[in-house]
Amino acid sequence: MPTGLDRLARDPHLQDLLRGRRFALLAHPASVTRGFVHVSDVLAALSLRPELILGPEHGYGGEAQDMIGVLDARDARGVRVRSLYGESTEDLSPRAEDLEGLDLVVVDLQDVGARYYTFVWTALLVLRACHARGVRLIVLDRPNPIGHTLVEGRLQDAAFRSFVGLEPVPVRHALTLGEILAHRAAIERLSDALSIVVGEREVPATFVMPSPNMPTLDTALVYPGGCLLEGTNLSDGRGTTRPFEITGAPWLDGRRLAEGLAATGLAGFVARPLTFSPTFHKHARQTCGGVQIHVTDPHAFRPYATYLALVALAHHHHPADFRFRTERYEFVDDIPAFDLLTGSAAARTRILAGDDPSEVARALAHVGEEERSIVEHARVEGARRAA
Repeated sequence: MPTGLDRLARDPHLQDLLRGRRFALLAHPASVTRGFVHVSDVLAALSLRPELILGPEHGYGGEAQDMIGVLDARDARGVRVRSLYGESTEDLSPRAEDLEGLDLVVVDLQDVGARYYTFVWTALLVLRACHARGVRLIVLDRPNPIGHTLVEGRLQDAAFRSFVGLEPVPVRHALTLGEILAHRAAIERLSDALSIVVGEREVPATFVMPSPNMPTLDTALVYPGGCLLEGTNLSDGRGTTRPFEITGAPWLDGRRLAEGLAATGLAGFVARPLTFSPTFHKHARQTCGGVQIHVTDPHAFRPYATYLALVALAHHHHPADFRFRTERYEFVDDIPAFDLLTGSAAARTRILAGDDPSEVARALAHVGEEERSIVEHARVEGARRAA
């Protein structure tokens, strides 16, 4: 099951794309071969040295928590690391001087199949910057760890695009990072700057955490729904050992929530009542009632619909205590985080109006022709840009 990086490690023709050229590397901790060799070590073994390293959200080393700005640094070999996640939207793109004199940028980032996960949008911003300066971008692509079949969630309305959804794709998109870049490159006429080194599409048997709160494949599987918790005052499981799988609050009745989820008719999971105490983040060191979502059938499980229903039930059961987040979220001050994540105000409005949780989940998770068309176009363009 080779990734794009595995192919680079063993294919002299691909290596020749880098030899004699000045290049930068955009990567993070999960940028490893199937044998767990990091891309930096693969390049070093081939006597290829990047001029610059670019680090996405959470940092090149993956140490930073969510929405924490990362400073520039140097890696273990002394290469300058330029952070692409600082304190403002301007910090999300490379500066002109970062790309000065470069021929290529090599991108190796593990995505997790949900549009909120920001690595693909960092890569798109880098592609735009490369195209503007005549620099080529090569993606060492990776499989979507939660599969290439199931799609959930509507596209964002234009006014609700942000760094957790820079351009329209479904919430659970069933695409690779390279395919999304190829889709946008075709639309924005950037294709002459993009090549994709594709690998096998089979879901990997192993999983390396690409960010601090994405520790396992189980986490990735619930994340297209679990990330919605960030837009509420429910714990999103940060500060526990099962982020996004565990949720709750000091005032929440976990047993009632579990029973409500069971009654929705949504399949592929069991919501188990529990109590927990996060060590940090929301409700730190407080005893919370809540549930853990155990996925029993990944093919039947619909994470986005499930967590929409969960949020709606939490509001329905505890209207005096539940609230949607109003604080600044991913550089946006004037739109609720839940709306940025869902792509419109519709879900939040319906939940606050007391609409039936099952109906909210089914309506908002529905995928139509527009969503399917984008997925198909991305797959076609990804194959077209394959190297």
